[in-house]
Amino acid sequence: MSGRLLNRVAIVTGAGSGIGLETSLLFAQEGANVFLADINQKAVEDAVAVISQRWPNVTATSIKCDVSKEADVKAVVDLAVEKFGRLDVMFNNAGIMHSADDDAVQTEEKIWDLTHNINVKGVWFGCKHAIQAMRKNPTDSEKGLHAGGSIINVASFVAILGAATPQLAYTASKGAVLAMSRELAVVHAKEGIRVNALCPGPLKTPLLMDFLNTPEKRERRLVHVPMGRFGEAIEQAKAVLFLASDDSSYITGTDFAVDGGISSAYVTPLGEPLLPPPVGLAPK
Repeated sequence: MSGRLLNRVAIVTGAGSGIGLETSLLFAQEGANVFLADINQKAVEDAVAVISQRWPNVTATSIKCDVSKEADVKAVVDLAVEKFGRLDVMFNNAGIMHSADDDAVQTEEKIWDLTHNINVKGVWFGCKHAIQAMRKNPTDSEKGLHAGGSIINVASFVAILGAATPQLAYTASKGAVLAMSRELAVVHAKEGIRVNALCPGPLKTPLLMDFLNTPEKRERRLVHVPMGRFGEAIEQAKAVLFLASDDSSYITGTDFAVDGGISSAYVTPLGEPLLPPPVGLAPK
């Protein structure tokens, strides 16, 4: 442990699986007291048990949270501030990609509304209440703590590029997250509050694999990825750690792409072999 988040207080939404889970574990490993929020309470309770066993020097707390409900999000922030007197990192990660999401003709209004309530409203609620808490953060030089904080919102490479497989509600929602993050970064920069949007490429997580549920869909997505493979959640978590820590102290308002090169490519050569993930990044 390098202690890059030592004494910090962090909230992770959607912490029960995928990027959220890997980030929660990494935050705890780096010394943060972490609040794991997810609509699946059992999942975050299990994650807290792992953290408590591996890193007993930090405090991990599980809390059930539906990010589409402002009262739930506010309750998580209030709990963090009540318990530790501050909030340093807000990772707005919770999101959905519905299997019935399609193009403009086929996508039903209820799927559009559900997607935007979670992916856009949920991020807005997280930013709204995190900003109010971060404005009050006291500086504690002895512990290396300062005013302000870091907010990381999960957008996507589809906020920059159109998706080859139609997912209009998701794509539009992630474009909104990116635009929201940029504006908040500008508005709150002088308060010491940094806001960045993480833009993951295609990942080997349940969220995407459930959507790309046929070999044809998966191949359609990978043909555009220069690295020739789906990313791993831990690769995104390491980027989130960087954005949460003081290592990124002069970075705000970015579309931080961790995407295997997809946003730089037109199409990759046909017939190229798929590359395995680096050693140590295989699914656990």
